[in-house]
Amino acid sequence: MRPSLVRALTGVLALVATGAVAPLASSAPAAADSIVVGGFPVQVSDTPWVVALASRDRFGGTRAGQFCGGVVIAPNKVMTAAHCLSRNVLGGPVSGVKDLRVIVGRTELASSDGKEVAVSSHWITPQYDPGTNSSDLALLTLAEELPASRVLPIAPAGDVAYQSGTPAKVYGWGDTEGDGSYASALRAAEVGVLEDRTCERAYPGGLNGRYEAGTMLCAGTSEGGRDACQGDSGGPLVARGKLIGLVSWGSGCGRADSPGVYTRVSSVPLP
Repeated sequence: MRPSLVRALTGVLALVATGAVAPLASSAPAAADSIVVGGFPVQVSDTPWVVALASRDRFGGTRAGQFCGGVVIAPNKVMTAAHCLSRNVLGGPVSGVKDLRVIVGRTELASSDGKEVAVSSHWITPQYDPGTNSSDLALLTLAEELPASRVLPIAPAGDVAYQSGTPAKVYGWGDTEGDGSYASALRAAEVGVLEDRTCERAYPGGLNGRYEAGTMLCAGTSEGGRDACQGDSGGPLVARGKLIGLVSWGSGCGRADSPGVYTRVSSVPLP
C-alpha cells in the first residue's frame, strides 16, 4: 500500500483503536475511519442512500464496527470502494468476515435506528488495480431488499454532473480533522468537481500516486479545508442528485494542493 491514503480503516489500526492488539510498526495508513473534514451534520432521513459498512468482529463495537461507507444503487445492491474489501483493511479475506453488515437508516452509529442488513455476496470489478487504485469499485449484494426510495441513480458517462466546477457533496462517518477524530454521526462536505489537469498536476506519479482521468475524478476547493478523510472510503460523491464518485484515495485530508480522488463510477462496467 503506497503512502497516499486510501480512505478506509485498516484491520490492524481498528483493533488497536479498540484495545484488542498492541500497536504495530506499520506503514499502512488509516483509510476509512474518519468523518469528512470541514463538513456539517446531515440526517440519513434526508440522504437515505448513504450506508455504513460494519463488522464488530473485525473493528469492535465502538461506532458499531463501521470501517467504510457505501451507497445504495439498487434495492439489493450497495456500491463501495474495492479496497474496503481488501486484506489490508479487513486483516484477511472478505470471505472470512462472517458478520459483514450494511447499516441502513442510521445517522448516529451508536443508536439502534434503522437496520443492519447481512451481505450475501460481493463482486470486485476485474479492472481494479490495487497498485494505482484505478477502478476502485465493488458491489455488495444484500440478503434482503431495501425500498426503492433508498436508491441513488448513477450519472452516466457524459452527464453534466461530471463537468468541472459542478458543486458536489461527499458523505461519511470518517475523520473530521485529519488526526483520527472519528465521527459518530453522519456528515457531509461541500466540494466542487475539479478539472482533470488540476488533478494531474496534484498527482503526477511517484509517492503521492498518479491521477488517471479515465477511471478517476477529483473534487475539493481552491482553499482546501473540505474533503473526505480516513474512514470515508466507499462513500458517495453526489452532484445534481446523482452518484458520480466513490471516496477512494488522496494525500492528506483537506489540503488545497492535494484534492480528494474518487472512483469515476461511470467508467466501470457493472455485472
